[in-house]
Amino acid sequence: MAVKVSPDKCPLCGGSKKAGKTTFTVDLGFGVVVVRDVPATVCSQCGSDWIEDPIAAKLEEIVNDARQKHHMVEVTTLSA
Repeated sequence: MAVKVSPDKCPLCGGSKKAGKTTFTVDLGFGVVVVRDVPATVCSQCGSDWIEDPIAAKLEEIVNDARQKHHMVEVTTLSA
């Protein structure tokens, strides 16, 4: 029997999910990319976060750009 989870509740801990910001980090092997101030839905209890598809697409562009630059560390802020 499947358990129905409210869209406002965290499926991991049952805490409240609210609009917020998170930091997205990717290890490329030769370096890392850190994107700060990423809009996300964040659990107020456990801190888990969910990023919507349009934001994820922007993050993918940033990571691909950093991969082409081949920097060891790239830190940026997401500009909406």
